[in-house]
Amino acid sequence: MNPNSATSQRCDVLIVGLGGVGSAACYALAKQGYRVVGIDQFDPPHRMGSSHGDTRIIRKSYFEHPNYVPLLIRAYELWKTLEFEVDKQLYFPTGLLEIGPPDGVVLSGVARSAAEHSLPIETMSMQKAIERYPGIAGSDAWQAILEKDAGYLLVEECVAAHLQQARKLGVQIRVNERMLRWHADKHGVEIQTQRETLQADKLILCAGPWASQALSSYPIPLKVLRKHLYWYECPSACYSQDQGFPCFFYETPSGYYYGFPDHSRQGLKVARHSGGQIVSDPPIGQHTPDPQDRRLVEEFLASYLPEVSLQLRNWSGCYYTMTPDEHFILDRLPDAPNVVVVAGLSGHGFKFTSVLGQIASELAIEGHSKLDIDFLSIRRFLGSLR
Repeated sequence: MNPNSATSQRCDVLIVGLGGVGSAACYALAKQGYRVVGIDQFDPPHRMGSSHGDTRIIRKSYFEHPNYVPLLIRAYELWKTLEFEVDKQLYFPTGLLEIGPPDGVVLSGVARSAAEHSLPIETMSMQKAIERYPGIAGSDAWQAILEKDAGYLLVEECVAAHLQQARKLGVQIRVNERMLRWHADKHGVEIQTQRETLQADKLILCAGPWASQALSSYPIPLKVLRKHLYWYECPSACYSQDQGFPCFFYETPSGYYYGFPDHSRQGLKVARHSGGQIVSDPPIGQHTPDPQDRRLVEEFLASYLPEVSLQLRNWSGCYYTMTPDEHFILDRLPDAPNVVVVAGLSGHGFKFTSVLGQIASELAIEGHSKLDIDFLSIRRFLGSLR
């Protein structure tokens, strides 16, 4: 890389991908006064990747791993700060009802995280859960756990808010501009787009479903799944947010399902957390319905949320970018420590994006984070590359 190239523009940090994480990283760095340029191949918030679909659940009693809980506690604080700065509600504390076998993955994991971090949860029998929320159903052998301060985030509005604040603080946002390649050495980093060459001291890669292409020279086993989101009519008010119906997550014999209360009469949103179609290269903006996926979702509704009409009001597609262990990658590249990678959020990452942006900025500027992220190291996949 030629640091004196006449065709390049130099800043402190380049950020590639401006969805949930990239937009938050732009904002975090700009608040500290750094010169930042962010680029995205689309115009975020957009519907091409993972950070869209109206709502995402946020929760603290994390069944996936207790080590996520400190990150979530900080994420809640950062979402609250962002709401104050943009003067808009982004987080809605509806509560979250998690249902399934008491010795299953979900409920046992929730109980473990809650116990380890002294988080308030309420455990109840399935019968008591049905009495409290008459629109639900489930096996008598199951239990339910209610986390009252869980809820949902307005996903596109969160991305837009981070970008709005970043622009106000001087971040240059380049949209509809695709990165072709990047290079890093001891002098800094350089990326080439179809329009220009950009140089910086540091680079943050948060390319979502396109992470494999951005990291093509590294043997990171990422898998992209196409997922489907559905909104159904709710003739009964029992599923209304105004009536106190919470977000929900079920562990069933046919897989994991999650959803949101009917708010603003948009219908009840529901999706499969399990399953998904493997795609080799995410086609730009091309999502096609999956009749088998829809059939499974409607069988779930008929069995466990029987008052929901099977009249489909809306449908959308998005992507999960999966790691083999379904934990994030959040680290600097071992052979290029001026490049930070945030990838493989594995379908449960949006709630963290406020704190992931902060951590990515810390890794880029300071080389380490104040929060414990060792369990998310990229080194678990790179073998001998140290």
